[in-house]
Amino acid sequence: MLRDRNSRGVGQAAKSGGEPSQRQRRVAEEVRHRLADVFIRTEFRDPALAGRHITVAEARVSPDLKHATAFVSLLGGEAIEPLLPALRHAAPFLRTEVGRGLRLRVTPDLHFEADLALDEATRINRLLHRPDVLRDLDSKE
Repeated sequence: MLRDRNSRGVGQAAKSGGEPSQRQRRVAEEVRHRLADVFIRTEFRDPALAGRHITVAEARVSPDLKHATAFVSLLGGEAIEPLLPALRHAAPFLRTEVGRGLRLRVTPDLHFEADLALDEATRINRLLHRPDVLRDLDSKE
């Protein structure tokens, strides 16, 4: 059977640069779970990370599955940004630990970013509860 040049083969993303594939999502969720388990049970030698309760809100994996970005935050609302250099330094160790449970040929390189979703939701909530916004919302009803 002949296919035209624009048709995609099995396993290729439907949109280049668009939504992640089902496989990317599955691998990203597995990386997130494994990384969260490592953060729960591992004692870090780095004093910046020792005793910290780090949560992994989301993970995203590149289309080639070679890189994974974990969006992390600290429980209690502390800023995670000061810990990002320590996490980047610990990335090879964390990659080894995460890779023990993954069934992939190559374990993705780990990258860490601050999870700002909760901060953004809090900011929007504060805006919506401002007196001038509440007044405008009440006048439209």
